[in-house]
Amino acid sequence: MGVNDAKSHPHLTTELALIDDAIGQDMPVLGVCLGAQLIAKTLGARVTRNKEKEIGWYDVAKTEEAKEDPVVGPFRASEKIFQWHGDTFQIPKGAVRLAGSQACANQAFRFGEKVYGFQFHLEVDEPLIERWLETPGFKKEIDGLKGKVSVEAIRRETKSHVRRLSELSRKCFGAFIGLFGGRSKYKRLPSR
Repeated sequence: MGVNDAKSHPHLTTELALIDDAIGQDMPVLGVCLGAQLIAKTLGARVTRNKEKEIGWYDVAKTEEAKEDPVVGPFRASEKIFQWHGDTFQIPKGAVRLAGSQACANQAFRFGEKVYGFQFHLEVDEPLIERWLETPGFKKEIDGLKGKVSVEAIRRETKSHVRRLSELSRKCFGAFIGLFGGRSKYKRLPSR
């Protein structure tokens, strides 16, 4: 599903309202993949099809602004990060772009002090990736890429990159959790 599929997935309308309410209450909010797209849409940005699907491991580069960011600061200049998406978001007005990839310019953003959107999947581990690779609908999606990516290549690359992803996950999600009741160096919520 995508953020623009509310007619067939009415719960998306509820999620958009809940995100808006959480942002309005200055609560920390983190969205991954569809979640990032929902945050972007809530903040008035467009969500559209990406020029190509990213499925598997891709280089994600952090921006200059990300170097001082409390959540994505632990990223090296470029990291291999797991992806599984066909849509992308514009960076919302007032937000800071934190990362991008060659195939998808907008991979991460921060709005204000506590709202983050990640297009990529920091949350996955090897067992979850394996479950996705065995899911019939997901296999069909990979087959639809006509050899650009394969299940075998993803499995091989997962063995090479999942340890670093796990390290990044602990650091980034730990820093995000610190935003609950914690103080951030960013003092002002941009106007929406």
